[in-house]
Amino acid sequence: MSDEKTPLTITSGGRQFVIRDAGPNDEADLLVLFRACEDYFEAATGLPSGPGDVQSLFYSLPDGADWDDKHILVVVDEAGSTAGLVEAVLGYPAPGTCSVGLFLLHPDLRGAGLGSRLAVTLLHSVAARGASRVTATVPLGWEQGERFVASHGFTSTGQPSRRPQIGNRQAGPREPVLNRVALLLPST
Repeated sequence: MSDEKTPLTITSGGRQFVIRDAGPNDEADLLVLFRACEDYFEAATGLPSGPGDVQSLFYSLPDGADWDDKHILVVVDEAGSTAGLVEAVLGYPAPGTCSVGLFLLHPDLRGAGLGSRLAVTLLHSVAARGASRVTATVPLGWEQGERFVASHGFTSTGQPSRRPQIGNRQAGPREPVLNRVALLLPST
């Protein structure tokens, strides 16, 4: 999705952002981002984020997925601050698909168009890599997430999910039902 030699860039609100692969040096900034996005974590897991959430991001992989297909992308502003994060697995849950596990923007940047620019850029990127369908989950009742995916053409699959296991981790006792959504991409 991102190529280290030529990272993706987007402009939003007159500011330029670089989308690049996350690395070990990003951990401290990701902890700050996760704490700032407490509203999302409480909606998705029933609890605020903890330090283990960043670490599990690098170690969690859905059954049947290949490590080479997992991408953790950070969105960095001109000053080098982490503005967002996207976790996706290409070719999962089936060939020709892409599963988005996490799509976070710092709350100060929400609602200003950055998320939409990021989504459109990444949807074009996965389509160029052969994906024809993108799947994601949104916590039921988390209105801003539901509005965001709907504004990009995602629709509910009609199969809400409360799974005892998510990827290779156990779901917590307060984790709510997640709405599975999907988007069919146009042929390129």
